[in-house]
Amino acid sequence: MTTNIVVPQLGESVVEARVARWLKRTGDTVLAGEPIVELETEKIDLEVGAEHAGVLVEVRRSEGEDVKVGELLGVIDTSAVSAAPASTSQPSAAPPAEAAGARDRATPTARRVAEEHALDLAKVPGTGEGGRVVKRDVEHFLARASGVEAAVSPAHPIAPAAPPTPPAAGERREERVRMSKRRATIARNLVEAQHAAAMLTTFNEVDMSEVMALRKRRKEAFKQRHGVGLGIASFFVKASVAALKDFPRLNAEIQGDEMVLKHYYDVGIAVGAPQGLVVPVIRDADRRGFGEIEQAIRDFARRAGDGTLTLDDLRGGTFTITNGGVFGSLLSTPILNPPQVGILGLHKIEDRPVAVEGQVVVRPMMYLALTYDHRIVDGLEAVQFLVKVKEFIEDPGHLLLEG
Repeated sequence: MTTNIVVPQLGESVVEARVARWLKRTGDTVLAGEPIVELETEKIDLEVGAEHAGVLVEVRRSEGEDVKVGELLGVIDTSAVSAAPASTSQPSAAPPAEAAGARDRATPTARRVAEEHALDLAKVPGTGEGGRVVKRDVEHFLARASGVEAAVSPAHPIAPAAPPTPPAAGERREERVRMSKRRATIARNLVEAQHAAAMLTTFNEVDMSEVMALRKRRKEAFKQRHGVGLGIASFFVKASVAALKDFPRLNAEIQGDEMVLKHYYDVGIAVGAPQGLVVPVIRDADRRGFGEIEQAIRDFARRAGDGTLTLDDLRGGTFTITNGGVFGSLLSTPILNPPQVGILGLHKIEDRPVAVEGQVVVRPMMYLALTYDHRIVDGLEAVQFLVKVKEFIEDPGHLLLEG
């Protein structure tokens, strides 16, 4: 009797994936629920497991191939499980507890790095959610254990990577690298957004003095109470939600000839990740306090780096905030995150001379940029929205009243 391995449902609007790596080879024994193949999608990487125990008898799609939901990846012979030899995909047999425990508690990226260095994952402490071992944990472990053979199999001691061979004098070197699914999707979506929407950007600047003073006064008490630092992002999330209530068309989308006005506030936070930009979503941001928002943002940033974000984390969103200031950007024009019609860009806080009541003073200033879809958002309401955000940030006490 055989059972098929197929491409599972990948989440909202995701219909295609790429075979990143087969974790088992033809002839290997697999256990029920054991990961067999890794798929790379435009949003996250995921593993496809075996529904039943058996032997992998056929691999239909090779690594690097693009596949669609429901397509056949491979075949498992469930009748051969009792007579099947041990898996041959590993150079040496691991104890069942180690194979099940260490592999199950590690992310695919962490396992890949560990395998490249023949590292026993059971020795690596995990800092991911629920103690899961993530790529960062493996890299830190390898860095600490460099030169110590006890950290790995004696037959495979850790060795520093050989430095790249310098190019010969006058050599004009090129390298051709295939884009990941995520990078290709980002490229396609950005071009489509520019072609499909009537994007326009309006700018303003905001005095960050009050927010920074409030953070300084309350940072210790806030951290003791919520277990996380008080950043600036939570202020802008709260200010944006308050402004969206006054200008609802910035919290909408276009469907055909209709505007869909959304009376809930799911705010996406753009996060840079090694595989490309992702936008996890803070659900019902209007109902969350500053502590909850800061905790959510920190968790998103950590899991984006670990590669442990889920499709549910990335699904939906009614408005987006992106902060290029953390990388030093002074001013930029953010691109819409379709089907949303508004995105707020934050930038570097910089001391600048400004006129206050006829006097030139130095204040911590930030440029704000709002990109909007001019098809349903008029310039006047876009400008007024940004002014409203500015007012809330320059007098953050208003946010408490709005809440």
